Amino acid sequence: MLGTYNIERKLNFATLEDIMYHRVDVQLSEVAKNNIQKSRQFLDDYLEKNDKPVYGINTGFGALYSIKIPKDSLSILQEKLILSHACGIGDVVSEEIVRLMLALKIQGLSYGNSGVKLDTVERLIYFLNNEIHPVVYEQGSLGASGDLAPLAHLSLPLIGKGEVIYRGKKISTQELYKLLNLSPIELASKEGLALLNGTQFMSSYASYLVIKMRNLLGWADIIGALSLDAFYGLSDPFYEGLHLVRPHLGQQNTAKNMLTLLEGSEIQQISKEQVQDPYSFRCIPQVHGAIKDTYRYFRDVISTEIQSATDNPTIFPDENKILSGGNFHGEPLALVLDFIGIALSELANISERRIYQLISGKRNLPSFLVANPGLNSGFMIPQYTAAAIVSQCKQLATPSSVDSIESSQGQEDHVSMGANAATKALKIYNNVEKVLAIELLNAAQALELRRPHKTSPILEKVFSAFRENVAFINEDALMHDYIAKSVNFIKNNNYSEIIGFDLAI
Repeated sequence: MLGTYNIERKLNFATLEDIMYHRVDVQLSEVAKNNIQKSRQFLDDYLEKNDKPVYGINTGFGALYSIKIPKDSLSILQEKLILSHACGIGDVVSEEIVRLMLALKIQGLSYGNSGVKLDTVERLIYFLNNEIHPVVYEQGSLGASGDLAPLAHLSLPLIGKGEVIYRGKKISTQELYKLLNLSPIELASKEGLALLNGTQFMSSYASYLVIKMRNLLGWADIIGALSLDAFYGLSDPFYEGLHLVRPHLGQQNTAKNMLTLLEGSEIQQISKEQVQDPYSFRCIPQVHGAIKDTYRYFRDVISTEIQSATDNPTIFPDENKILSGGNFHGEPLALVLDFIGIALSELANISERRIYQLISGKRNLPSFLVANPGLNSGFMIPQYTAAAIVSQCKQLATPSSVDSIESSQGQEDHVSMGANAATKALKIYNNVEKVLAIELLNAAQALELRRPHKTSPILEKVFSAFRENVAFINEDALMHDYIAKSVNFIKNNNYSEIIGFDLAI
């Protein structure tokens, strides 16, 4: 889906993927423009007719909510808000995720519940469409009152401050504005708060995971099937009837995938001595399936979030109301980000166990999958690497959402820590790619040692594609290079383009 995305009420992950990777332009629909202008006009009229305090619009912020701000200082108030809140630190957020942050902030402001000016939203669109990516930092958000620090950094260029990545180079916004003959936006009442209140940091990380995980889940089934055949595993545990008597959808889909992937395998026709296989092979449907069920729940929650207005106060022009609530609270995101982190960690956990079985010297495979073990260490140490990564995943999978630290003199007394859950979940995801890549490296090595017997036609396609990138290892070599090539193979290839169809997720 290429071209221009016309911002409407609905937003899906296919559109976000196009915005993130294919640099699809966005534009406001007439409905969205009318919503924004109507909301702003209502707010201006309201402030003209009413002198009573309205949180964040003509008052201070957080614990300073009781301090009334004069009308002639409302614009300065909003600029000071952004400057004071831009205190992020740590690693710089990737440009892909910053693009998602811009897209989701534009989407959230388009509903007409935020009171921002049209030119403010259009400047954000200009940034996105021209690949001007504000420099945002990973650390600083508590995941309540919105993602304040990261969204402040996202908003700094609007007022001519901060830094951006433009054409692959980090430059100051002042330098950018001179280059493009732009002027800073003068913020009106409430605009700074609308920009900073919101869950777009958390939801961008979550959306990124939704988009990326579908391919990873397919790779997990394919690599698991390769390992099973290489280990002379049985296909009986994938019989349909077993999964009809325990009908979890993910479990059923995974069992079906395994039978499809193994269909026509010469190795499956060989008589086996064992009665059953270790859990890491036999229980692939139950474990991979549960992870897929978690993924679908995660995706559904995030789908709701990316189509929501999450700043505060919320404006209802048709009802003549301005209400201070808590839609910026990240608890719905924090819980499912923790959940998906746990699920991803389990995907790495079971993968490492299959690696261990493949190098164990069982079922007529040489110890550590190499000739002359002893003289050669073979695949001994890649399993160490996988084990170290899996252990780190387990540590990272400790939930962030169970923690809360009081802030703003007690006014913000419960926070979600969803931003930590988000950055942590992405670290786990990146780790899982590495563990699956090590399993793939082991499985391909073991399959080659089974020659002349072949696996299924589908899996042979995967094996051939992998061998174009990563060679068989005859004797000890620099294993880092092989692992890195295997990681790149998974990272840069959509499994469905290799096997010719999508697996059931």
